[in-house]
Amino acid sequence: MALPTSIELRIVTPDRAIVQEQVDEVEIPGVEGYFGVLPGHTPLLAELSVGELWYRRGQDKTYLAIAFGFAEVLPERVTVLAQIAERAEEIDPARAEEAKSRAEARLRESAQDVDYDRARGALQKALARLQVASRMQLSGRVGRQRTPPPQS
Repeated sequence: MALPTSIELRIVTPDRAIVQEQVDEVEIPGVEGYFGVLPGHTPLLAELSVGELWYRRGQDKTYLAIAFGFAEVLPERVTVLAQIAERAEEIDPARAEEAKSRAEARLRESAQDVDYDRARGALQKALARLQVASRMQLSGRVGRQRTPPPQS
């Protein structure tokens, strides 16, 4: 049996479907680290962490900030069910910077009523948003970054 040449990528949150397209490659932040998926990947179910997900079609990469949920990987399809998923163009960098500052301040507090796990999660989400938003600024394109061809 021949391997598939592309992967159908679906990214869904409780509010909406964000992505449904054929792609060449995906990199996903799992709780045990980032993992890449190519067509024909062995089936797997993974828990998601907070981080930057990217996918590639040809030379174009698209970046999203995602947080929590699950990814189902099949040889010809990847389904990401995320609590939060945002494209670069949807992220307000100033708001993400404010959230980062609030979370850092909360983590510096020594009060007993501080929920450190929640503050740490808020900090991770803000950092992921800032990283994805910076990709858009660097590329000059909305959510996509062109990868230069390899040098020979």
